[in-house]
This record gives sequence, structure tokens and C-alpha cells, in this order.
Amino acid sequence: MNTLVEPPSVKRRSLRNFFSSVRFAIDGFLAAFSHEPSFREDLIFVVILTPLAIILPVNAVSTAVMIGSLFLIIIVELLNSAIEWTINYISTAQHPMARRAKDMASAAVFLSYLNCIVMWAVIIVANWHRIARLEFLQWPPHILP
Repeated sequence: MNTLVEPPSVKRRSLRNFFSSVRFAIDGFLAAFSHEPSFREDLIFVVILTPLAIILPVNAVSTAVMIGSLFLIIIVELLNSAIEWTINYISTAQHPMARRAKDMASAAVFLSYLNCIVMWAVIIVANWHRIARLEFLQWPPHILP
């Protein structure tokens, strides 16, 4: 006797499915915010640095890369939390494979931070001549030399 159930060949999509997916995503975001201190810390980091990325005198692509590198941290932290919660749900016993999976997920968060630091450093160094003159703080632009 086959106990496996065959999945449907085509998954139906509708506006209701879309709104359900959005609701599930919001629920996941709120769960991470409520139960994960690391996620809240990462979110503070993103909230503080995103306006800075927007006002720095760099081109639009550089701004997008800076903001994208910040959001990558949040995305990877969500995946890390999901992996940790899943492993903890499966078993509370200490197991070397579970530890390895958690350590790898933590390493991914660490690498996303390194990626962010490198992206920001490269962009800031490349645009230092504008940033050092504080062009983005001059208003109106013609008053200061």
C-alpha cells in the first residue's frame, strides 16, 4: 500500500492565494521580530543605514547595491532563524549534525555582514571625494564652495 499522496500537477494561483501568501510572509516577519533578538538587531542596523545610503552622494546603482546588501542581511537572518527553529522543533537533543547545520546558517549571516561591509567600503572609497566635501549636506547647493 502506497502511503504517499501525489501532489497536484498544477498549483492553482488566484488573488486569494496571493493575499494568503502575503499574510503568511507578514506573519513570518512578525514572528521573527517577536522571537528573535538577532533579527531585531539586524533590523535596527538596516533602519539606521538605509537613509544614509539614500542621502550619500553616490549614483543610483551604488545606492541600490548598498540597500540590497543591507536587505540581504535581513533575508539571511530570516533563513538562519527558520533553520534553527526547525532543528529545535525536530529534536532538543544535542547532535553534531544539528550543530553543523546551525553553525552553517550562522556563517551565512556572518558572510552577509562581510558582504555588506565590503560593498559599502568599496562604494564609499570610490566616492570619497564627494563624501568628504559633505556635498549631500549642502542646502541650497550653491551657497557653500
